Amino acid sequence: MKVAILTDIHGNELALRAVLNEIDTKTDVQEIWCLGDMIAMGPDTNEVLNILFDRSDVRMITGNHDEAILSLTSGEGHPESYKHTREHHEWIANQLSHQNVQRLEQLPRVITKEVNGTRLLGIHYHIEPHLLEAHIREEPFHPILKPTLENTWSMFSEYPADIICFGHNHPEHLFQMDNKIMLNPGALGVSKGNTAPYAVLDFTSSKPNVTIHHVAYDKEAFLQKFETLQVPQREILFKLFYI
Repeated sequence: MKVAILTDIHGNELALRAVLNEIDTKTDVQEIWCLGDMIAMGPDTNEVLNILFDRSDVRMITGNHDEAILSLTSGEGHPESYKHTREHHEWIANQLSHQNVQRLEQLPRVITKEVNGTRLLGIHYHIEPHLLEAHIREEPFHPILKPTLENTWSMFSEYPADIICFGHNHPEHLFQMDNKIMLNPGALGVSKGNTAPYAVLDFTSSKPNVTIHHVAYDKEAFLQKFETLQVPQREILFKLFYI
């Protein structure tokens, strides 16, 4: 069996389509895990969600941006530490279809699977056990740490799995030890380069194999959408994440 790992699509339909096209035509992946932050930053809110929800081979969880936007749509407020993104989040919330609100609300924060005796777990980022059910206003996701082995081990070493897959922190993380693999393939939809990353976990051999792939997409066309749609706070988003 092979499982593809995607994370942090962030409203980038063109990057997502490029990755899914490669998965569908060049790999024999049977299941795709999408580890949160499907929306925000990029403008393609319903386009991204419709693609993902319409596929039977995709399993999804929520990330911090998904949950912050859901909190706005339900009238439950907005996390204090996200106040600098509120204008943008409100714009995204206004784009979100009622159907996709309902579908996002049904997603868990954690997914698990066992393949050939190997325990696999997906989460957007580390959450302390007592905060696993906490509302996004309570800031349950751990503050982002530099992508070092020491920091990643400090967050995920106690998780009851052999392979922990996550996102949230946009750079690639891949740490492979004798008894544990910790993997973040990197943000699929948010980078200053022109490629979108994803990973494949290959369980067809006695020992799981991890590969990270990068797919080219039309980033210029993607960035033009920000101007066409007059996406709020696009100038700071360009500076921080795309250009």
